[in-house]
Amino acid sequence: MQQNNLIELIDVKKSYFLTNWVEIKVLKWIDLKIKKWEFISLMWESWSGKSTLLNIIGFLHYLTEWKYIFNKEDVSHLNSDNILSYIRNRKIWFIFQQFHLIPKLTALENVILPSIYLEETKTQKTNKAIDLLNKVWLWEKINSKPWELSGWQQQRVSIARALMNTPEIILADEPTWALDSTTSIEIMQLMKELNKLWKTIIMVTHTPLVARYSDRIILLKDWIVIDCDYKLKE
Repeated sequence: MQQNNLIELIDVKKSYFLTNWVEIKVLKWIDLKIKKWEFISLMWESWSGKSTLLNIIGFLHYLTEWKYIFNKEDVSHLNSDNILSYIRNRKIWFIFQQFHLIPKLTALENVILPSIYLEETKTQKTNKAIDLLNKVWLWEKINSKPWELSGWQQQRVSIARALMNTPEIILADEPTWALDSTTSIEIMQLMKELNKLWKTIIMVTHTPLVARYSDRIILLKDWIVIDCDYKLKE
């Protein structure tokens, strides 16, 4: 394993089992290496295992078999929810296609929410959240509720929220879903800027326009990786 590999999956398999013990395979024989500070797209057809793979990387799904190396440590057999939650809260944050904002909270309050376990004062957390909302161009919407925001504004709030705990890795599942092409470009330009701030970004998408913003495209089909450096046609 190269020294700058942040993530390495070796022969990873994931299955679900029905009540009659019939096995449903959703990933099989996944070999994958992701370097620190890369911007990766996981791409291809629906039901090809992209979101499942993203959830495995983010410690939301247990492995069925084989090995996961995270930051040079074998984490394949970690099964303590406390340890996994600690890693997720300190190292990783998700940006979902559904924004998952709390309707009763303002944009500012939604951004502050993940910082509940941070050892910072309320003033420090508030100032940090305001700064993040400024960075995503929402300084005029700090006190707005989600229902008062457009789709692209809600996604910007979710991105600011993702940065609140200063994660090393951002996992994005279809971050431009249901957004028009112009807004999608704005969101991806913002994601690219985050990558320049030394963030490793792993993104699921089925859209070539979106995937072009990444450094490397990993192609999945029929639950396996078929190309680790896929080139889109011009």
